[in-house]
Amino acid sequence: MSSEDRAEPSAPTLRVDKWLWFARFFKSRNIATKLVQARKLRLNSVPIAKASVAIKAGDVLTFQQQKSIRVIKIIDIGTRRGPASEAQALYEDLAPPEVKKPDAVKTLASGQREPGAGRPTKADRRALDKLRPDPEDP
Repeated sequence: MSSEDRAEPSAPTLRVDKWLWFARFFKSRNIATKLVQARKLRLNSVPIAKASVAIKAGDVLTFQQQKSIRVIKIIDIGTRRGPASEAQALYEDLAPPEVKKPDAVKTLASGQREPGAGRPTKADRRALDKLRPDPEDP
């Protein structure tokens, strides 16, 4: 036997799409696979295109999830898709914490607006009509 045959077993690896599903970043492996095939995932800063790429503990994944960019360091490979608490133990989030938006931006995003902004209400329009001179009166 050669020395290569007696070498220590390498670190455990797992397919990247399966790990993303184990870690509960995506609802299904199919969604994770589509993300990888669209070349929207980076493994150690290198874009990958195949879901069969093997990952190991210590690798860093960068990908977009919803409207935020996730930077994840893999701590453990895992053996199953368990509860969320078990899934969170598989990785460390390296992204900086999100900056909270001011309250004014939140209210505008929810469809509300500040008083006096935008189209006047019917009551506002009637009040404006009382202030304006009637064009028919001489």
